[in-house]
Amino acid sequence: EGPGGLPSWGGVSEGALLGRLRGPFLGSQGEAALGRHAALSTAPSFHPLGLYGRDGILPARRVLRLSGKGLWEQLRDVPTLLWLGPHLGLDTEQGMELLCLLGAVASMGALLCAPLRDCLLFAFLRVFYLSLYQVGQVFLYFQWDSLLLEAGFLAVLVAPLRLLKWRSTAWRPHDSITFWLVRWLLFRLMFASGVVKLTSRCPTWWGLTALTYHYETQCIPTPAAWYAHQLPVWFQKFSVVATYVIEIAVPLLFFMPIRRLRLFAFYCQVLLQILIILTGNYNFFNALTIVLAFSLLDEEHVGRWMGRGKRKHGNSWPPTLLSFLSTLLELATYALLLYWSIHYFSLEIDWEKKLLESKVAFTYHEFTQWLRAVTLPLVGLGFLSLSWEILSAMYRCACVRGFFWKLWATLQWAVFATATMGMFAISLVPFTYIDYESNGKLWPGIHQMFSAVERFQVVNSYGLFRRMTGVGGRPEVVLEGSYDKQSWTEIEFMYKPGNVSAAPAVVAPHQPRLDWQMWFAALAHHSSSPWFASFVHRLLQGKEDVIRLVQVDEDKYPFSAQPPVYLRAQLYKYWFTHSAETARWWRRQHVQEFFPTVSLGDPTLDGLLAQHGLKDKLPLRRPVDAFLPWLLSSVRQLSRPFSPHVVLWSLYLVAATACLLRAMARRPRGGAPPTRHKAPKQQRGDQGEKNGQLRRKEGREAEEKSEGRTRGAADGEGPRGTKRRK
Repeated sequence: EGPGGLPSWGGVSEGALLGRLRGPFLGSQGEAALGRHAALSTAPSFHPLGLYGRDGILPARRVLRLSGKGLWEQLRDVPTLLWLGPHLGLDTEQGMELLCLLGAVASMGALLCAPLRDCLLFAFLRVFYLSLYQVGQVFLYFQWDSLLLEAGFLAVLVAPLRLLKWRSTAWRPHDSITFWLVRWLLFRLMFASGVVKLTSRCPTWWGLTALTYHYETQCIPTPAAWYAHQLPVWFQKFSVVATYVIEIAVPLLFFMPIRRLRLFAFYCQVLLQILIILTGNYNFFNALTIVLAFSLLDEEHVGRWMGRGKRKHGNSWPPTLLSFLSTLLELATYALLLYWSIHYFSLEIDWEKKLLESKVAFTYHEFTQWLRAVTLPLVGLGFLSLSWEILSAMYRCACVRGFFWKLWATLQWAVFATATMGMFAISLVPFTYIDYESNGKLWPGIHQMFSAVERFQVVNSYGLFRRMTGVGGRPEVVLEGSYDKQSWTEIEFMYKPGNVSAAPAVVAPHQPRLDWQMWFAALAHHSSSPWFASFVHRLLQGKEDVIRLVQVDEDKYPFSAQPPVYLRAQLYKYWFTHSAETARWWRRQHVQEFFPTVSLGDPTLDGLLAQHGLKDKLPLRRPVDAFLPWLLSSVRQLSRPFSPHVVLWSLYLVAATACLLRAMARRPRGGAPPTRHKAPKQQRGDQGEKNGQLRRKEGREAEEKSEGRTRGAADGEGPRGTKRRK
């Protein structure tokens, strides 16, 4: 996994980018319910100035240096809206703030207002995030940022176009085609994440001991991670086996025609993601994966969650041949999964020790041979599944009434089917990275198509947790400052481990990008993280925006009154304490010096800054009396007193409150459930009279009843009419 992240001010809403993903199985209410579940904002996480400002760690202006090219050439080389900043009187960092603010407002609007869940809005949000990504440098290069960009592009294809139309379209014949791409993205993400754990030859993944290290060595653990770390080893090893099954075997069920198998796959994926959320702060990634998993559901299942499920009038017995074969295939699939797990991981219960033993029962060579044998067939499986969706959509277009509407539906079907096939084709290049021999067998034209769109992050390769780091202890960099070079004071970060007595933080879905990069920096020499020298330099200068990335509360920053004269960094190894040690969460051991003692004007520090191009002249400041700079400055001042994750949680609370009030407003007043007087008449109408004739008949009956007259026999009611009069 490549390091990187989002600007500290945050970014665009995941829920708005992925949007209220709507498939053919969702009506307007189902769309709203799924949207409420999906709208998890990565918005305002505060102050891009600390990371990308003129006095930040990695100024974004370094990426957008003027080269004398025209605007269109600049957009072609680096596709970002920040090129337009000078035309609006904005610096690069001010342009980033504007994009973040617009993205946050638009995301919140899409979350609370159904008409805004439109493909045009999602297209703007996707462009905003891509613009930030292009200048994000090392802080914005995580896999979930790429996943968010790809999901955002799919949201543009899936969401309806209704802002420019006079009426909303609840259903389109081609919906299932574009929505299939969401399922294909979920498959690529999960299958590749499971495969790379074994192709990396990491001894902990092959020895099934990865989770005995994972909870304490992940970037920012939660308090629940401490308790999970105390679980017995045999359970940790079994959990790794379950991870392999969920990530490698279960994704094959995504394309099964049997509905219950897809539901089983959905709940397996959701279970895994919820467990990760409880034990680790992985920002919006896990919630986004759950949203993608909704592509496995259908209208009937979602309707049951919302209390709109269809009632089944009894069970047909004996079952039909198709139902019997479907149940038989479902049971056979479960049996095969169980057998595969027991056989290939040597699962065996030790009754004397009362534990479950497990070990990998295949070799690396056998696994790579299997992977090579199934990669292209999996591509074929995806092609067959997509072809079925395209043919089904074509049949639905043929069933549309009216020549004009049929022609219009067919034209849309052709356009979206072509776009979907193109997306599927170029996604094969990053997907087959799991086996380079299969990648080389792809048609060269597909590679050319992928190269043409690669800069736009339309499709990406994935593979999370490839290798387990920190096997000998969690490496952690601890900054120390001093005024006299004799007494040193540690600088505590808001989120990453430092004080051994401080409990792990809970910050998801916010991602503190600096804290994450500190974790990556500790894995190697400081020269592998050029930004670290710039970070030390800004702290020595006492730059407020950078300090706020470390601590928002000035009382918790030991050098808030005056910047330190000297700074250094020490490397420690951290471990979770055992269950008996209740006073502390961590124990640590000093390893070595990570960064030498430096001060302003130190030749070592100046040499590092000059080597990486981080010591250049500042551009002239633009006047702040214009409206946009003044607005951005005002919003920045309003957000200063608050921590990023607190503001983010507050936005969620506002959204949840609005949804709750809306739901309460829809409930009938008085507490009594509404009566359904028309249900019996409608049932009789379905058996006898039709449409307008039935409505006229019921109108006459109601009128006669109000006048005290009875015409039950004349209207064909017979005994029913007599019973009603009584």
